[in-house]
Amino acid sequence: MSALQRKETGEKVADTEILTKGCQAFGISVTERQTEQFLAYYDLLIEWNKVMNLTAITEFEEVMSKHFVDSCALGKAVELDGKKRLLDVGTGAGFPGIPLKIIYPELEVVLLDSLNKRVKFLNEVIERLGLTGITAIHGRAEDIAKQKEYRGSFDLVVSRAVANLSSLSEYCLPFVKTGGLFVPYKSGSVDLELSEAEKAIKVLGGEYRDTVRFTLPDTDIDRTLVVIGKVKETPKKYPRKAGTPSKEPIR
Repeated sequence: MSALQRKETGEKVADTEILTKGCQAFGISVTERQTEQFLAYYDLLIEWNKVMNLTAITEFEEVMSKHFVDSCALGKAVELDGKKRLLDVGTGAGFPGIPLKIIYPELEVVLLDSLNKRVKFLNEVIERLGLTGITAIHGRAEDIAKQKEYRGSFDLVVSRAVANLSSLSEYCLPFVKTGGLFVPYKSGSVDLELSEAEKAIKVLGGEYRDTVRFTLPDTDIDRTLVVIGKVKETPKKYPRKAGTPSKEPIR
């Protein structure tokens, strides 16, 4: 029985309080419609995860907390109401882009992933949840960032991808418009990583603004959002060719 079916028949779904209370801790109210969308998203994630590697986290409570609530934490660091164009780089199974779209429906969202079969999953989620103003594209950040329609055209660029901040900045900052923000989701302390990425951020046209630290609600997991502003255009030579940013970070 799916999470949605359990909810409809009145069976306690390990309760969606994990989602609603977790989001409330960030000042976010979750409507019944949004709750239903998250439940449908969970069901699709588990269904597709049987045939492809989307996530190692599959328990209902953990997905609600570690994927959905965590994704929505961006509101702690950035004002998200109103029309903004957001890019999620290395989105994987859609985190944080899809949860953010559910909670902030006015956002115009682009999900970018390098694996085509994940993009097919994302398109299925978008269709089944009835989401509009959101697209999933297949490609590597190094290549897509060279395309005129994407380069320097986003108000917000986010990423939960696992990469050091120097490399991640090279993947993401070229997409941010001047005056926009790049906000990577990181685990625990980022002080050393931030210090090592200082040159890369500056070279790529960015400027460090803030570090927002929090503990994921009802867990002992420390999370960090790094807020980086875009103060000037990224030089045309960045990002470098595919694979180079991770092998040879700007130092």
